[in-house]
Amino acid sequence: MRNVIQLNDNWKFIQKNVGLPEIFPEDWQDVNLPHTWNCVDGHDGNGSYDRGSYWYAKTFKTPKQPLPGGRVYVEVLAAGQQAEVYVNGEKVTYHEGGYSTFRADITDLCREEGNLLVINCSNEKKESVYPQSADFTFYGGLYRGVNLISVPDTHFDLDYYGGPGFMVTPKPAEDGGAFFEIRSFVTNPGEDFTVQYQILDRDGKEVASGNRPSENPDIKLYVPDAKLWEIDDPYLYQVNAFILRRNEVVDEVKTRAGVRSFSCHPEDGFIINGVKTPLRGVSRHQDMLYKGNALTKEDHYHDAEMIKELGANTIRLAHYQHSQDFYDACDELGFVIWAEIPFISVFNTDPGAHENCISQLKELIIQNYNHPSICFWGISNEILIGGISEKLVENHKELNKLAKELDPTRLTTIAHVSSTPVENPLHHITDVIAYNHYFGWYGKKMEDNGPWLDKFHELHPDICLGLSEYGCEGVITNHGPEPACKDYSEEYQALYHEHMAKVLDERPWMWSSHVWNMFDFGCAARNEGGVAGRNNKGLVTMDRKIKKDSYYIYQAYWSKKPMVHICGSRYACRAGETTEIRVYSNQPEVTLYLNGEKIETKAAEKVFVFTVSLAEGMNTVVADACGVKHSISLEKVEKEPSIYVLPEVNERAEGVANWFSTVGSMDLSTPMEFPEDRYHVRNTLIEIAECPEAMEEVSKALKLATNFIVKPGQGVWEMVKTWSPEKAINAVGGSMPDGFLESLNMKLNKFERKTK
Repeated sequence: MRNVIQLNDNWKFIQKNVGLPEIFPEDWQDVNLPHTWNCVDGHDGNGSYDRGSYWYAKTFKTPKQPLPGGRVYVEVLAAGQQAEVYVNGEKVTYHEGGYSTFRADITDLCREEGNLLVINCSNEKKESVYPQSADFTFYGGLYRGVNLISVPDTHFDLDYYGGPGFMVTPKPAEDGGAFFEIRSFVTNPGEDFTVQYQILDRDGKEVASGNRPSENPDIKLYVPDAKLWEIDDPYLYQVNAFILRRNEVVDEVKTRAGVRSFSCHPEDGFIINGVKTPLRGVSRHQDMLYKGNALTKEDHYHDAEMIKELGANTIRLAHYQHSQDFYDACDELGFVIWAEIPFISVFNTDPGAHENCISQLKELIIQNYNHPSICFWGISNEILIGGISEKLVENHKELNKLAKELDPTRLTTIAHVSSTPVENPLHHITDVIAYNHYFGWYGKKMEDNGPWLDKFHELHPDICLGLSEYGCEGVITNHGPEPACKDYSEEYQALYHEHMAKVLDERPWMWSSHVWNMFDFGCAARNEGGVAGRNNKGLVTMDRKIKKDSYYIYQAYWSKKPMVHICGSRYACRAGETTEIRVYSNQPEVTLYLNGEKIETKAAEKVFVFTVSLAEGMNTVVADACGVKHSISLEKVEKEPSIYVLPEVNERAEGVANWFSTVGSMDLSTPMEFPEDRYHVRNTLIEIAECPEAMEEVSKALKLATNFIVKPGQGVWEMVKTWSPEKAINAVGGSMPDGFLESLNMKLNKFERKTK
């Protein structure tokens, strides 16, 4: 029988590239898996993190196999980002890609006792491995665990892209039953072996079974009166497959499966089991504060449960393959999942990089085919940041074709960067598309979102459109009575999401929307909003401790459980004669009480706004929404704490003013000039970097316009180095004052460009 042995305890680790040890290294650091060496520096705000090539070592005993000819495999559940595996000094496999399972047959290298397993992990940049560059930390390490798998010589396949050895495709039948089409892959089949199948219902009762010869094991089983896998009732069957040798089971695999049908329509949106169901949810990264991506099963399930509590029905798993534990949780809780590969931000023309995309897509689909929660395969994200080419379009067509060949039952999708033209050759490659828009944060206004979506829908009535990312930063210590874009306040983030929740609610034809992001996450290159090393767009803090006010506006829209939430509990000290109290609820009316006195009862849709005069000192505010209550405490003060307003917010305003003062008497109304022998705003950043003085001016301008550090080798350089300053400022800094771009162009015109 198959025996899976966890090897997660008592490893040795060294954060130096010391090379392959000949004996077990007793003097290395003791660690248990899951483990990453970037659990702190991946998001601690120091501006960088350790991207190195480091070593893990572990001893193990060879598992005993009752049948002759058995095989032993090592299984690595994920290793960021490249890994080499050695057993007793011999290299057994090399793997590129930091997010998927891989295995190697180590039978012939095993000794009875005293085996040495060594794994070298590297998160160093490699030109042939995606992701190349992106707005998140690429954690290194053995962050999902390692297993030994012992199997008989005849067994369900372990060698094909880390897959489970069989594929289950449940399909609803017209009579209310369901057909389960099962493909199995048997290694070393023969006349002495048969494959037995069994389908169990939720209560463990057998509802279908069948038997096939091991040389031709595929089967179609019928389950009468099948229960559907639905978002509100995700009914799961268990499918067992056994390899039999006469009266003995020699190998066994199992999976859970759900019976459902789904589709997308440009006008009707997402449809599951014949019911129109707009997908409204969040995106999720897999890291946590001071754990990095080394999460336990309990961590993954806790994340999924928090998203369920929000009321979301979909999750976009950005931007890579996630843990099997999280997919399992989504199967159980009823989420519709968008799963994708890390073909993101930067297109590398190296053929090896495309082969890596193909490999990672195969692993994603083959390893996760049996999960009923997954309905969409994503083939790229914001890949047009670096521009478009015929080769890029060709590669997308090839990836989409591959996804359809591996899995014709699911839909393919793509996430476009906001600047992707409305007319674009990538629009008709995948089954459905979506855009990442940050209107109201990176340029433009939040009010521009609805009209843009409507215009696209009007121009392309045949395209199923979704919103794959949208959001803004919210730092829970930043507050004020007049929230504004780029103040990083919890109040502005809440206002932004109030608007976006309404925009999406009014457009059920959009097949999906995914907030960016459910949780704050690590991005070592970032430094904004007073919290360095992280992207702070989460509805929940990175430690999962604090749900920001913006979390509750979605709960008001999406949750069926009665709820009420008073915003601003962390804006606890307030000055002024009056203050605004905002309340979110999914109930039809809310009554507000101040210090036990009824203030007012209001009827509204999700958002209830009250103006009150606080008493001197401490105040108690209570909201009653049809019997559901919430309270906060507020203090009236003469002056609000300085911590509420970020110094950098004021510095940015002063910086813009100082920027213009350095222009002097230049006439900013004159047309911009773009001489070939001088630098200008239409040169690429790579070209401008030839002149350090010109690059310094551009870096200052982009920091003011975007709050990003843009310098060679720093921050988001790899993502935007092919952009011009004009493109960067128009794309993400459109809120800058008139004349800003013109003034930068004039400054650049001062620098002579040396011709080669």
